[in-house]
Amino acid sequence: QKQLVESGGGLVQPGGSLRLSCAASGIPLDYYAIGWERQAPGKEREGVSCLSNTDGSTYYADSVKGRFTISRDNAKNTMYLQMNDLKPEDTGVYYCATGPVSHCNGIYNFWGQGTQVTVSS
Repeated sequence: QKQLVESGGGLVQPGGSLRLSCAASGIPLDYYAIGWERQAPGKEREGVSCLSNTDGSTYYADSVKGRFTISRDNAKNTMYLQMNDLKPEDTGVYYCATGPVSHCNGIYNFWGQGTQVTVSS
């Protein structure tokens, strides 16, 4: 059974950090591009970050550059999103995603169920 399961979300104060994890089963994360999307209340889902399996290049939305880092542990078949210096506008449901190609193009065909991140004092 193919499955992506996120964890690590929660409530954090502005300026704090969280690390999101996404454990994959039945899907090799070292084959397709992997990424994170988020959806804030009342807004459309947006791409946050992507890691290409073609050349290892990364993509970050302008709003998170310098603060977020995407990574992958092939041995654990798990991907991560390290989020530092969090801001209230980072609040939303975060989804990990993968497939159907190996390079980053903003298109995925498999997502996890999402994990809530709330940045508030």
